[in-house]
Amino acid sequence: MRIANSFFLLLLCLLFSGCGKMLYRSAAKAFTKGAKEAPYDAIIVPGFPYNGEKWDMVHQLRIHWAYYLYSKGYTKNVIFSGGAVATPYIESRVMANYAEALGIPREHLFTEEKAQHSTENVYYSYRLAKERGFKKIALSTDPIQTSYMKKFIKKYELPIGLLPTVIDTVKTLNVYEPKADHSNAVVKEGFVKLSDREGFFKRFRGTMGKFIVWHEEDLKKAKYRRRYKDRMIPSSEQTGNNKSVQ
Repeated sequence: MRIANSFFLLLLCLLFSGCGKMLYRSAAKAFTKGAKEAPYDAIIVPGFPYNGEKWDMVHQLRIHWAYYLYSKGYTKNVIFSGGAVATPYIESRVMANYAEALGIPREHLFTEEKAQHSTENVYYSYRLAKERGFKKIALSTDPIQTSYMKKFIKKYELPIGLLPTVIDTVKTLNVYEPKADHSNAVVKEGFVKLSDREGFFKRFRGTMGKFIVWHEEDLKKAKYRRRYKDRMIPSSEQTGNNKSVQ
């Protein structure tokens, strides 16, 4: 789990650095702005690899924050996003299982299981939300991920608000790991982790959104419609690649 360990170390380093403090202040400011538009129909929470034994700091932050936002009325529903990327566990299902164990009703939890990269987490969850009829949508994740995903949202003019984790608020919460059954999240056959399927540069391109299959209606600018015409679904077509955990 080098990916998970690296991210954990990065979080620790940022927590005690000036850069980290700036990120947290920026996240708190973005939350204050985003909260003015609440309640949202749904929030998008990107996934993170699960090792099959226990959750880590990233799960702890993102899932408890999602529960906080739901319990305080900032959102009506939660969409967890992510397939089986680094381990044979479908990330979105694992996170939804934990969220249900914390107290979010199953009927208000949804999973997007196609995404392999952060930008895909955002866009494919946005598409799921639209297909479900959700109008007001926000991204809810840790300050680090928020800092670069907001650039992606702005670049493509996606109507997605921000409700990032506010660390000072999280410090007041009981961020325990609830007991949850993840048997429904295991890929039983044919799993190959992403790092064995794709080289570094291909994975980097994926992180930058280079493999997203766009819907024409979401590309506001003509230059993007021309650029992505070979991986763009015309407005006249409809697809249903996402799943609910209901």
